[in-house]
Amino acid sequence: MQTPIPPGTAPREVLVFDLDGTLSDPAEGIGKSFDFALRRHGHPPLRADQVSFVIGPPLDVSFRALTGVDDAGHLSALVAAYRERYAEVGYAENRLYPGIPDALAALRGAGRRLGVCSSKRVDFCEQILALFGLRAHFDFVSGGDVGVAKAQQLGELLASGAIGGCATMIGDRAVDVQAAQAHGLASVGVLWGHGSRLELEQAGAQRLLATPNDLLTLA
Repeated sequence: MQTPIPPGTAPREVLVFDLDGTLSDPAEGIGKSFDFALRRHGHPPLRADQVSFVIGPPLDVSFRALTGVDDAGHLSALVAAYRERYAEVGYAENRLYPGIPDALAALRGAGRRLGVCSSKRVDFCEQILALFGLRAHFDFVSGGDVGVAKAQQLGELLASGAIGGCATMIGDRAVDVQAAQAHGLASVGVLWGHGSRLELEQAGAQRLLATPNDLLTLA
């Protein structure tokens, strides 16, 4: 689902940003919320090397991979427990990447339209953007949910006219690149998030950016 899109906005030249691992680092809040859910339902907590793994994909996909459980009811219970903690404190256990506010302001100043497309539920996206004072930079916010792939979200944005075929998807994980490819959109991978250079290269990212300041090359 997504927040309303202003009427009459042109679809060309839109830069579509992932949220987690691209605009801010959610590792603490996501990691602790996963641990809360896993422990409640009898599973071991995340290892340190698993935190980055769960940042980016939809929650049910990550819980299925972590637990090996494919029962829909159990997965729903894990997701509900995760969201219980995340809604209370997890969303605020977030760190804005240095340079992001200035880069977004510069892109807007250069006339670029910006949007957000995240696997995170839209209300959580809105809370985080408001927390960091970033919401005014974005014309739309598309949030995901259980069973909703990011490629589907981009397809809905295309169908609604919020973006067009000249849009660029910017993110830190393979799922962002693959979602863009599914619709023939340009893709940019960022190296300050939770996906490795190898992951992004293998996914087929057309460009890689090393620092938030490099976002200015997209102006």
